[in-house]
Amino acid sequence: MKIVKFGGTSVGSSESIRCLLNILQKKNRTGEKFTVVLSAMSGVTNLLTELAETASNGEDFKSGLKKIEHKHFAIIKELLEIKNQNPVLTQIKIYINELEDLLQGIYNLRELSLQSKDLVISYGEKCSTFLVSQIARQYFSESLFVDASALVKTDSRFSNAKVDFEQTDTLIQNFAQANPDKILFVTGFIGSNKNNRITTLGRGGSDYTAAIFGAALNAEEVELWSDVDGMLTADPRIVKKAFSLSEVSYTEAMELSYFGAKVIYPPALIPTFHKKIPIVLKNTFNPDFQGTRIQEKLNEKSPYPIRGISSIPAVSLVNITGSGMIGEVGFSGRLFSLLAREKINVILITQSSSEHSITFAIEPKDVVKARKLIELEFEMELLTHKLNPPMIEPEKLSVLAIVGENMKQTPGISGKLFSALGRNGINVHAIAQGSSEYNISVIIKQRNLAKALNTVHDVFFISLTKTLHVFNVGTGNIGSTLFAQILKQSRFLQENNDIEVKVVGITNSRKMFIDEDGIDLENWKDALEQGDKANLESFVRQMKLMNLSNCVFIDNTASPLPARFYREIFDSNISIVTCNKIANSSSYQEYKLLKDTARRRGVDFFYETNVGAGLPIIRTLKDLMASGDQILKIEAILSGTISYIFNNFKGESSFHNVVKKAQELGYTEPDPRDDLSGKDFMRKVMILARDAGYPIEEKDVELGAILPENCIKALSVADFYQELQNSNSHFNELKYRAEQENKVLRYIGKLENGKASIHLELVDSTHPFYSLSGSDNIISFTTERYKYNPLVVKGPGAGAEVTAAGVFADLINVGAD
Repeated sequence: MKIVKFGGTSVGSSESIRCLLNILQKKNRTGEKFTVVLSAMSGVTNLLTELAETASNGEDFKSGLKKIEHKHFAIIKELLEIKNQNPVLTQIKIYINELEDLLQGIYNLRELSLQSKDLVISYGEKCSTFLVSQIARQYFSESLFVDASALVKTDSRFSNAKVDFEQTDTLIQNFAQANPDKILFVTGFIGSNKNNRITTLGRGGSDYTAAIFGAALNAEEVELWSDVDGMLTADPRIVKKAFSLSEVSYTEAMELSYFGAKVIYPPALIPTFHKKIPIVLKNTFNPDFQGTRIQEKLNEKSPYPIRGISSIPAVSLVNITGSGMIGEVGFSGRLFSLLAREKINVILITQSSSEHSITFAIEPKDVVKARKLIELEFEMELLTHKLNPPMIEPEKLSVLAIVGENMKQTPGISGKLFSALGRNGINVHAIAQGSSEYNISVIIKQRNLAKALNTVHDVFFISLTKTLHVFNVGTGNIGSTLFAQILKQSRFLQENNDIEVKVVGITNSRKMFIDEDGIDLENWKDALEQGDKANLESFVRQMKLMNLSNCVFIDNTASPLPARFYREIFDSNISIVTCNKIANSSSYQEYKLLKDTARRRGVDFFYETNVGAGLPIIRTLKDLMASGDQILKIEAILSGTISYIFNNFKGESSFHNVVKKAQELGYTEPDPRDDLSGKDFMRKVMILARDAGYPIEEKDVELGAILPENCIKALSVADFYQELQNSNSHFNELKYRAEQENKVLRYIGKLENGKASIHLELVDSTHPFYSLSGSDNIISFTTERYKYNPLVVKGPGAGAEVTAAGVFADLINVGAD
């Protein structure tokens, strides 16, 4: 025999009751014996509580009572045959009239005791269970309505009564023996004391009723049907990647339910635990799904180090310190006995090894009462300064708990948890772990709870993809190309790298658009056009407020504005990927401050494209230094424009014509002097020098000129080209000299002995830059390990495709171990 309990959503509408009846009919066809336990219809318990409080305040309650009546009458008229409706409507009307009399009494007295409140809300279960039992009678003639208050006997602790199991078991067993051929439809949640006054078993108590009947009748199993697919790895409303667990041990279920998992009421586990009766969590609206089986011993070993993550969204932290606690036997006993006597539930306790302090978490509603009780109990210790006044953390706090029996056999669980939280800027206020090692609980700021749950879930359930939440500034060639590359590569990244890139925010100089669920990159232009007016300060503020895990800010602009927010972004524990050179080529003090802030906050600052577009130059330099190699000399050509010009300035070609052609091909800026001045090249060399460990400024880079003074000072672009023609002999002299010496002209940046310079040089065929072609960039690292044969990196150094690819490569390396 099985106990089958259906929650409020399972009896909340005509459609859900049809689903319930289909489940029971299927069981009946297969010969299963079952007893049904039912909750009140969804929303009714809350409404009854509200009506009781409304009546006690002397306000009108009758309109709310009418809603309850209409809700039940509507289902009766829809699901019962007309000939069977009248007796059921009559009984529901009797219940509603009794409720009205009771509420009128509360209204007249302006008083609501817990006893009266229990009686009021008990009608929710009575109405729903009677209604469903009568509808079921159309399919099962042996259906019998059972008011559990006659069978479940409790003490007089109204609203959270304690069950007398000895008496209750006897009553249930005798009743079942007296009705062997009946299908019992039992009211959940309610019982009665020795005076037959109605009591309730606490919110979620219908689960408890099912467990009580299961234990009393030695059921094969207890099925709890709700609107979710069993117990999940985390709250699916917060963690979108949460998935159902096929089985959970009693211990794990107890820990998870205690720390906020809503699918099961914690006391419901106790009667079944003692009788070793499995509990199965099922979904009324997805009945073929296997759900979650809770039992003593698990059939399969989990591949994950933890079973699940749970949380309590609101707690308060109380801290008691003082020298009078050190070595004082019984202090903790006095403290926690006091709280227990006053019905203050302590959620979590941690104590320093010196015994100088005790910290514990309680519900926020109990804070004022707890403080007063402690000050009264320990009045003498406070007066003599053996104790300091109790301190209440002013922050709004939450508890996050990771749970699993595998934790005991798996080293490094704590390190993994705290590393994940730390990297995402989540500070831990208190920690608790039992010696069983089944649970590690941490107290964190409430505003960080969603971020923490998603972060920890990604870390421990490693077969799942890590989601990078991207906020992108700039939608020009590089930005739009990056979106196309992400779209094209997204499936590969998920299948092969376990990475999901979710672009959450996009802004340019005109518009901005943010969607926490992710922007469809096939239609990002349309989405952006529907967005708000661009405001970078607002964009950054919203990004910070959303507080998403693994968040990355991408700067795909050449504007100085985004760089002003970098430090603020780092301080919010958000990584930055940028192709914008402005921040790193500003003052060394600002460069170092940004690097130090990112390091201190444990986030990434990637800017590979600052120097060589998609070429792995900065990463190569960092790897050489990190592995202990010593940099002796760096030589580089880091301008695709200048590279193209000197690679093509040969034979009969004039310098004027080569520059003109480069501009026509789109290699130069509108004014070619912006490239030929060498300023952009200089910034790249400066960034390289800084990354190599040299604190240099722009003025420290020795910059040799390509252009004669007359070309530089030309008043317009047209005048510039005229001056180039006028300087033809100057450039031809350079070209002819190179040809005579069998050399080529190269504009080379150097870093050697801590000094940076850029000069036009002649190099012969032994030099690695001799054979450079097209608009390629090239860099040569001479190190202790590569002293006689330098390490050379060569390839395209400009263009939207390769630059976007460099940004993309930086992005997917964010957070990599």
